[in-house]
Amino acid sequence: MTEPTTPATATDTAVRPEPVGASERRGPLRPGQRVQLKDAKGRLNTITLTPGGQFHSYQGVLRHDDLIGGPEGVVVQNSAGHDYQVLRPLLSDFVLSMPRGATVVYPKDAGQIVQMADIFPGARVVEAGVGSGGLSISLLRAVGDLGEVHSYERRPEFADVARANVQTFFGGEHPAWSIHLGDAQEEMTRLHGPGSVDRVVLDMLAPWECLDAVATVLAPGGAWISYVATATQLSRVAEAIREDGRFTQVEASETLVRGWHLDGLAVRPDHRMVAHTGFLLLTRRLATGEEALQLKKRSKVSEFSAEDIEAWHPADEARWTPQALGERPVTDKKARKAAREAASMEQKGALRHLEDL
Repeated sequence: MTEPTTPATATDTAVRPEPVGASERRGPLRPGQRVQLKDAKGRLNTITLTPGGQFHSYQGVLRHDDLIGGPEGVVVQNSAGHDYQVLRPLLSDFVLSMPRGATVVYPKDAGQIVQMADIFPGARVVEAGVGSGGLSISLLRAVGDLGEVHSYERRPEFADVARANVQTFFGGEHPAWSIHLGDAQEEMTRLHGPGSVDRVVLDMLAPWECLDAVATVLAPGGAWISYVATATQLSRVAEAIREDGRFTQVEASETLVRGWHLDGLAVRPDHRMVAHTGFLLLTRRLATGEEALQLKKRSKVSEFSAEDIEAWHPADEARWTPQALGERPVTDKKARKAAREAASMEQKGALRHLEDL
């Protein structure tokens, strides 16, 4: 029989260290924090609270001092009597509204990366490149204060933007984060020992260039996930991994998010959606000396066999018709009409060519 657990006391809670950034997500609104204002028409504005500051719009003025020290989730009025709903931005809202030096990894892809690559508390993660820091925030949240996220960025101006965004979100520097200037292909093996990294996340133009470096620093069983924008990049990195032989079979996917319109009985998909943003390719490091498992594939027959041809009989001809195969029949009248339209289009094209001459 298990003994009942003792409930946590106020003293226990007081001595427990608070995770970095937790205070920025709860409690009264404080100067320096970002809040999201939504008006009655659904328009959003994100502001940073400043003592004595004001938010101006064509609808009037909203004083920051009316928000500082109060709770979120309230509805306040500006000088003209217009209502604003006040909330702290969620991580997805923050990423899409923060200053950006490079295109951010969309929240839908960042969530998939954290889940698919199994970014766990305390993990040692290598990220390249850092961009504007949106993905870095998700990785830091996943590894926690005791993990490590090493972000590599070639351009110092992008690194500055990312550093400012991460500090703004967490309310200061995060103890698990290190940002390095330079080429990840070269710096990765210099700063990390063989097999010392649990996860590698690459958001770069040519991830295949880092293949040897990733294979060196990634521990056996460790996950490598790449985020690429085009199908040609996806194909090239997949083929490079297959030819290398030190990784498992690759898995590729993309995530499409479609919102829904909800208004009484008018429930339907939104007309607009966040469709393709990038591909995710996942693979894992094999132990040294092991060869990748070659998966067996089913053979596909795309041509008629000799038996099929010899088995044909004139009596079967009635069954091999367009209708039997699910095709719509084309009448002679329809075919003649299509021929006249094609000829007419050809003549019009010739006339336009003569006019141009």
